[in-house]
Amino acid sequence: MKLFHSISDFSCKSKTIVTIGTFDGVHIGHKKILEKITVAAHDSNFESLVLTFFPHPRTVLQEGTEMKQLNTIDEKINLLDKLGVDNLVIHPFDKEFSRLTAEDFVKNVLVDKFKVAKIIIGYDHRFGRNRTADIDDLVEFGKKYAFEVEQISVEEINDVSVSSTKIRNALIEGDVTLANSFLDYPYSIRGTVIKGKQLGRTIGFPTANIHIKEDYKLIPKDGVYVVCCQIEASKHYGMMNIGVNPTTDTNNQKQKIEVHLLDFNDDVYEKSITISFLKRIRDEQKFKSVDGLKKQLSQDKIDASTFLNNKITH
Repeated sequence: MKLFHSISDFSCKSKTIVTIGTFDGVHIGHKKILEKITVAAHDSNFESLVLTFFPHPRTVLQEGTEMKQLNTIDEKINLLDKLGVDNLVIHPFDKEFSRLTAEDFVKNVLVDKFKVAKIIIGYDHRFGRNRTADIDDLVEFGKKYAFEVEQISVEEINDVSVSSTKIRNALIEGDVTLANSFLDYPYSIRGTVIKGKQLGRTIGFPTANIHIKEDYKLIPKDGVYVVCCQIEASKHYGMMNIGVNPTTDTNNQKQKIEVHLLDFNDDVYEKSITISFLKRIRDEQKFKSVDGLKKQLSQDKIDASTFLNNKITH
């Protein structure tokens, strides 16, 4: 896949089959659209092209809006690459770009720059200044500038019954099982292992503290989860706590992400780690004593191991 960091950087000798969207999550609904453009491009001997934006348009157009994302830019690039997209253009979205009229966007970007032969787009797609143009306008532009428009019908989208918003809401509620079913892959976070207070070691549950640099990445609801961790070339299972450690750290209300790896105790400080969510075990709790916490963590370990044994054997 060829990657371009703005529309002006893009160049291609072939005509293109295009789709446009934020594609946050690259979920099963998105995959239906992406499969259509890759198949159509292959059948026509053209190249497939995805145009997406960063930052999310909503955060630019609605000032003060915090929009947590399912994917970091790097994650989105990797997911689209795996789906066989030929070209990915990530355009910096700003207010100046948002003021481009619909026809200027079609003529200057789709026709002149992308050499569009066909655009495949969702039934509810809106574009141009103030998002005033819709699919009917795009069809008219297609007639004027000689490109095809294929609409993804409401029926096709509803057959999948999934959206990035539904996935975000599921993760905010801690329902990683539902989110994973919509994504068709385990939701994950990626960060660096940093030094913490090492309290876990003192109670027999050493943890790796995770720092995530992308503050726009959505972190699921506080609680305890069964996870799969990729550290360099090796894979390890574990249980993870997201929260404020109310039993052992009563003065600090800052959210922490900590992973206890099962049957693994090597030094992983400063290493990158990708953590995939497999199942939610429980809410974070405040215990009356450290002994109460230790007892619960022992039960969590049993629950995590039971789940993993069932998952691996089936």
